[in-house]
Amino acid sequence: MPKKSIPKNKLNPKALALSLGIIGAISIFLLGILPILFNKWGHNLVLTIGSLYIGYAPNLKGAIIGAIWGFLDGFICGYLIAVLYNKLLK
Repeated sequence: MPKKSIPKNKLNPKALALSLGIIGAISIFLLGILPILFNKWGHNLVLTIGSLYIGYAPNLKGAIIGAIWGFLDGFICGYLIAVLYNKLLK
């Protein structure tokens, strides 16, 4: 009887990139508006992340800018993870 091989399922780089990009954008946006909603709760964390994401600040405009950065960061990381994973399957 022949051995059954383990199926090698590939990841779709675009789908993973979009998924992580959307999650990154939402989470960074919510973190950016938390100081507005909850009396500066998380303010210092937003400022720290703002040192990496240019324009990110604890206000609505900064949260939108941060969401764009979060999407780009998540998208690129998701795409690279999927491509690397698919290469390592071979």
